[in-house]
Amino acid sequence: MNKHQHNKMAVDPAILWPAAILILAASVPLVINPVAGKEIVSAMLNWVTGEFGWLYLLSVVGSFFFMCWLAFGPVGKIKLGAAEDKPEFNTVSWIAMLFCAGIGISICNWAFIEPLYFMTTPPLGVQPGTPAAVEWAAMYPMFHWGIVPWALYLMPALPIGYALYVRRVNVLRLSEACRGVLGDRVDGIIGKIIDVTVIFSIVGGVGTSLGLSVPLVSKLFQTMFGFEDSFGLQMFILAAWILMISWSVYNGLNKGIQALSNINAVLALALLGFVLVAGSTVFLLKLWTNSLGLFMDNFFRMNFWTDPIEQGGFPEGWTMFYWAWWIAYAPMMGLFVARISRGRTIRELILHGVTWGSVGCWAFFAIWGGYAIDIDANGTLNLQAILAEEGIPATVVAVLQTLPNSALVLPIFTLLCFVFLATTVDSSAYMLAAICTKDITGYQEPARWNRILWTLLLAVVGIGLLSVGGLQAVQSSTVLVALPMIPVLFIMAVSLLRWAYQDFAAELRPQCIAHHRARVPAVETTEQGEEAVEPLGYRKPVSG
Repeated sequence: MNKHQHNKMAVDPAILWPAAILILAASVPLVINPVAGKEIVSAMLNWVTGEFGWLYLLSVVGSFFFMCWLAFGPVGKIKLGAAEDKPEFNTVSWIAMLFCAGIGISICNWAFIEPLYFMTTPPLGVQPGTPAAVEWAAMYPMFHWGIVPWALYLMPALPIGYALYVRRVNVLRLSEACRGVLGDRVDGIIGKIIDVTVIFSIVGGVGTSLGLSVPLVSKLFQTMFGFEDSFGLQMFILAAWILMISWSVYNGLNKGIQALSNINAVLALALLGFVLVAGSTVFLLKLWTNSLGLFMDNFFRMNFWTDPIEQGGFPEGWTMFYWAWWIAYAPMMGLFVARISRGRTIRELILHGVTWGSVGCWAFFAIWGGYAIDIDANGTLNLQAILAEEGIPATVVAVLQTLPNSALVLPIFTLLCFVFLATTVDSSAYMLAAICTKDITGYQEPARWNRILWTLLLAVVGIGLLSVGGLQAVQSSTVLVALPMIPVLFIMAVSLLRWAYQDFAAELRPQCIAHHRARVPAVETTEQGEEAVEPLGYRKPVSG
């Protein structure tokens, strides 16, 4: 496809305009009456988590066990592409893109802060302010940001990647990954509803990230340069962000998004290493080791804990909220990870994605979270008081200022925040543009004007949130959107299995697995030391 044709790629108005109208319909009432809007959405959120919290818990842990079965079963051999296809990106860049798109700036906010909340409101009946509360506070983020949510997060990537690279469809949408169950109904109103819901979910999630991020960076600017807190300063920060994001999405996956993700990974590793060395290194390592033991010891207890008798509100306020947020972001993550994973097997995608995604998050909470716990517990700084009186951005800045060479640490952390958010938003704008494109394969990119358009629309949502203070309402709306996504995830999982057993019936039947393995003379290894199991690659699909 030449450049001229590439820029002519047509959008699908049946998806673009309903999505735009729905986004405006949800946003305008907040602008007109933000107080009433917040109250209504808050009441809806409480109802959903109260009535369906158990469903969020079962859906997420069920996704984890399903992904384990896929990774270690015969379906894991299927390659997303032709048998001879090589991965489009090298493994290090691929992992960096996957992690940065999936986590973004949220971890810069929460790595320092979440353990502080749990010290005063610990789970499972632990008494606040006790040594046990501190241990649980250090561990619980490992659960909320670990292997279970990452398994759910990557689940949509498998059926989407299968549709793109094994079935060779010419659209990049969640509805297409449901075709194995819904059939031709995905071409009608049901498919459009799924795709518009996905767009709303992505925009709500990214708008939330913008709304969280700008105040944090604004506080960093105030501290470094002595600026006054103002709406104008926030608009300047947002404009600088949008310029960086526009450059990234304009240059596409290989030059723009991959480059930002690599920069992001280097900055994050440098800051993590610095805090580990500058802080109480042995304490941080002991605390993390202890957390790992607590996590394994209480794995099933945490995953199924609904607190039905005391009803203290912890599962609803934290775990169920987090699970819903991960589900709401999962469509964007599924689309993006599928797009960058051509040439990799299902087993490789699951094991690499879940392992490195979890390890990356655990590193932030073990080092940054452990450091915050240490300086609060040993009396260096009363972070609990700062958090209660001044909020999250001020607490993050206060923690950073306790580090040696804080005058250098603050600008590096600010740059990390910029790049972290940019990698999330540029991935989202890229995928929104792809969803709205009529005809696109996994080997093509959506038109540049389409990518830039979505970047600007996301900026408008961010400006609206910052101007009316409607962040909490839209954040809650994102969680509400997660509820209808649960059956969609289930349909996609069934769809993937139907396709796999249609296209590779002989290889996947239990009686044929031993015969298939017998034909492979030995298990070879790649240069990276991974098993070079003979993959099942693209073939012309059977009908149905």
